[in-house]
Amino acid sequence: MPDPAEIAVISSVLPAALTFFFQRLDRLLTSRGAEPEADVLIPAGMVGTLQLPLEPTQDALQTRRGELELLQEALADYADGTTPVSPATPRLLRNMARARTALEDIYGQHLTFEGEDRPESGPFVHQTVQTVTGEATGMDSEVIGGNSRVIQDVDTVEAGGKLIGMKGRRITR
Repeated sequence: MPDPAEIAVISSVLPAALTFFFQRLDRLLTSRGAEPEADVLIPAGMVGTLQLPLEPTQDALQTRRGELELLQEALADYADGTTPVSPATPRLLRNMARARTALEDIYGQHLTFEGEDRPESGPFVHQTVQTVTGEATGMDSEVIGGNSRVIQDVDTVEAGGKLIGMKGRRITR
């Protein structure tokens, strides 16, 4: 889990980050949560480029649903203004860090704000495979943009096997 101090660094954009995280939690927990979300308002202070639409990974969404419900409840009073948002509130920072970890897993994208020492916002894939006998592709899309990253930890690619990091008709920056 990210260190809550990472989120404390972004104190100038803390309310915008909280709103963004809470909106994603709210969306994922509705009946439309499994659908791609194209109309995303990118908050001020976010660095990098998110790949839109945001598309939740269904397995990760189902696995983390209970956690998302708890995080939504824990952040609700901050999101609606009942409780002040402050970088000096450890509980808020821990829950925002947990929300970010869950959202990054579900969307397969980093969510990073100004002042943080972590990869910029954008798609990522981290594959860990012992043996590739057929084909393994990290990222395959018509258009791959932003700060896309693929990390592949593979022990062996057998004869006839094929390992591809990124594959797209167009890869943009």
